[in-house]
Amino acid sequence: MADSNSVEKGALPNVSRSILTQVIRANIGNAKIQGMEKELNLIGQRFNIAVWVFNLGYLVAGVPLQTAFKKYGPKSLCVMMLCWGITVIGCGLVKRWEELVVCRLLEGIAESAYISGAAYLIGAYYSKREYLTRYVFFCTAGIVAGAINGFLSSLIAKMDGTAGYGAWRWIFIIENIFTDFFPSSVQGCVTIFVSMACWPVVPPFPESCTFLSPEDKALMLARIQADGGHVSEDEISFKKALHFLKDWKIWAGVAMNLGVTENANSLANFQPTILKGLGYTATQAQVHTIPVYLVGAAFSVIFAYMSEWLNRRYLFYVLGWAVLASGLIVEIVYPTNPKVRYMGMFFIASGCYLAMPISIIWASMNCGSGYKRAVAIAAIINFGTAGAFVSSNVFLFREAPRFRTGFSTGLGLACMGVGW
Repeated sequence: MADSNSVEKGALPNVSRSILTQVIRANIGNAKIQGMEKELNLIGQRFNIAVWVFNLGYLVAGVPLQTAFKKYGPKSLCVMMLCWGITVIGCGLVKRWEELVVCRLLEGIAESAYISGAAYLIGAYYSKREYLTRYVFFCTAGIVAGAINGFLSSLIAKMDGTAGYGAWRWIFIIENIFTDFFPSSVQGCVTIFVSMACWPVVPPFPESCTFLSPEDKALMLARIQADGGHVSEDEISFKKALHFLKDWKIWAGVAMNLGVTENANSLANFQPTILKGLGYTATQAQVHTIPVYLVGAAFSVIFAYMSEWLNRRYLFYVLGWAVLASGLIVEIVYPTNPKVRYMGMFFIASGCYLAMPISIIWASMNCGSGYKRAVAIAAIINFGTAGAFVSSNVFLFREAPRFRTGFSTGLGLACMGVGW
């Protein structure tokens, strides 16, 4: 269809440029093994607190900021990017662990509606059947960012002591600048200027887009609205948002996503620590995270396309769960074999990155349109982040590198999710 082809050339590339900034989300795990733990005296559960406080801000602010995104439009994504860019640089400049906690909380608030906002924006241009593969393309950017993160961290480790800063500080500072200029292809710009540079490339909602002809735009809007998609003439209130949250389908989606999110966050935040505990050096641990993310990305894309082609969602969600569960069982059963445990991480990544986008899209597409869909996406993503609270408290460092409690909890939550 002409309108679909035009959207592929217009909206999706621009959305993609605006969402490739996800490297910074996983960099606290890499920073930890490059000296942050020692310099900030992250004894006991202090590192875990710095991890879960991000999710506290993410959880609390997600739905309110998502409704603001729907009201004020996609350009607000640039504002979010600017705000969290500032907080991430702050993480690299802190002197005490309490300051790190504050920066992480503010980062979580600033980032809380970015993923759900971008997800809604993509869905505004596509029908239900087209949505999954486009959203997986979006998610794959974040997965590949994890691989880039490991590669950059291994290089930045060599900057230890430069300008009086430890390597872990440069991980926050340099990677933040890198990920903010990469989407807009502007070399050498600091975060604030790059966030402004992203402003013109973020597409508006379909009714205001300029890259489609009037005929194509009318055809696309009619097709999306007939499919129960984006609604431009829609109002929201606090009471109405609470009413939306009474829909059981939203909470089924939250339950499905919670178990997957718990395991995805465990992988992002604790994989470098686990690898180092298995005998790898800090730099080797960074490098060994790269293939895990790349294989997970490929697995996600291939099977998401199969899901769309066969028009089957739950079947492939169960496949993702089965692969994830296999990886968790490997980690539990073979705690002292580094090679086998490394293989288990491939299974965990592949299962998570297939099940996660399916759980979000499948559930939210069945919850309505307009503001209700916006609230549903935010609730499923942000309340599902409660799984990250769990992961940051069950990976007990006295159990390192086995982390039996962490992996067993992840397996239990994954089973709960597939039961829905």
